[in-house]
Amino acid sequence: MPHYLTIGYGDRAGYERTPQDQREKAHAQDAALVSSGALMGMAGAPVQVRNPEGSGVEVLNAPYLTSDLPVAGFALIEAESLEAAIEQVAQTPCAICYGVVEVWPLLPPEGG
Repeated sequence: MPHYLTIGYGDRAGYERTPQDQREKAHAQDAALVSSGALMGMAGAPVQVRNPEGSGVEVLNAPYLTSDLPVAGFALIEAESLEAAIEQVAQTPCAICYGVVEVWPLLPPEGG
């Protein structure tokens, strides 16, 4: 079955202005995804890693990507199709609480 990486973006203000019952339903959807095998977690502090032409590892304590909303978390899910993956994440906290969820299909590596 195809895999999809999801990236949830959202902030505390959007979360708190969402009615409590909607937040509880959204957290229940997260729990359902985890119980069906999704690997899910909140975003920690990122680092950038570079090793240009194998000349030496450089590490910077900062994100490379930026967005209007902070990255809240990630999940790795399985779904029959992109549409099915969208359906799975459309009721999660970031989607419900004024954030956004990106869904990225994971493609096999070249030559793999």
